[in-house]
Amino acid sequence: MYQPPHFVETRLDILHGLIRAHPLGLLISNGPNGPIANALPFLMDAEPLPHGRLRAHLAKANPQWRSLAEKPDANALVVFQGADSYVTPSWYETKRETGKVVPTWNYAIVQVRGRVRVIDDMDWLAGQIAELTAAHEGKRPQPWQVSDAPDSYIASQIKGIVGIEIDISAIDGKWKVSQNRPVADRLGVAEGLEVDHAPAGAAEMAHLVRQYGGLSE
Repeated sequence: MYQPPHFVETRLDILHGLIRAHPLGLLISNGPNGPIANALPFLMDAEPLPHGRLRAHLAKANPQWRSLAEKPDANALVVFQGADSYVTPSWYETKRETGKVVPTWNYAIVQVRGRVRVIDDMDWLAGQIAELTAAHEGKRPQPWQVSDAPDSYIASQIKGIVGIEIDISAIDGKWKVSQNRPVADRLGVAEGLEVDHAPAGAAEMAHLVRQYGGLSE
């Protein structure tokens, strides 16, 4: 990933936080006919140190896991996309001063690399889907639980999936959130995003622009 110094984010708690807030990662690996990519919801574990571990599951009908299982040292890249937003030059004070501005795109993104283990174990899979469900149902007024479904049905569903673990060997974060712009431009972007609520993630991006740009909320 191209990493200009002012966009680099290295704090592990921030990187893990983005993954937990945006857990649908794009799993990318080498297959027999070239790269394979699938979107999967991941669980982020802080252990083992130094970088942590990712856990997920795939359908057994998905050929990606077989290509990973065939290589004991198989490595993968997982990409997690956080908030993103188009940035119009109309928000920049520099536009009014010189006109020397162009559009851009702000985003926060984390890329993870590591060795993949394929796990075909009923107990492991039952624990993984129970934890994944709890992570996303927990804040609902009446959260659904795996135990709400018949045991025989859940068992049949688990037979159709396979798990993966990725011990993270490298984790890179890029927060491109207008921090390279003059202060007046950063403020214009934050205020513009706060007014322009149509784009998904605009409010989250406005917060990041203020946070990384040293602006008050």
